[in-house]
Amino acid sequence: MEQDHFLYQTNMAHYALLDQDNIVINIIVGNDETDEIDWEKIYEDNTGLKCKRTSYNTFGGEHRQGGIPFRKNYASYGHSYDENRDAFIPPKPYESWILDEETCLWIPPIPDPSVEGDYYFWNEETVSWERIPDDVVAEYMRNLEEMRRQNP
Repeated sequence: MEQDHFLYQTNMAHYALLDQDNIVINIIVGNDETDEIDWEKIYEDNTGLKCKRTSYNTFGGEHRQGGIPFRKNYASYGHSYDENRDAFIPPKPYESWILDEETCLWIPPIPDPSVEGDYYFWNEETVSWERIPDDVVAEYMRNLEEMRRQNP
């Protein structure tokens, strides 16, 4: 009977498979959790890996469609699962960046100064934002437009 439920379940959910260090090594689409069936446990038993459900619509502790956020962020390859926070956390992009406990996202020690029309990149060596010159941005935009024309 349980096998029939497994084969014909129509509500889907995403699950992260974790290695021994709680790093996400795969994302699978599976059955939605119910009160009767613990799919995390079933997928753990079948794969031999720790399995945690993840919400495709959760980012930075907010649900994009107004629902209830789940585990702070949608899991992705290389993210870590923190058992104490019950959260998926992306890899730290720079040594100087700090984990925001509310969102479980990494934030720079200095806020991004970008405004409409100006673009910046993070320079870890100087621990600061550097403005990208207008000619570099213009060339990038031209190349992007050309790629879009060639690959509609």
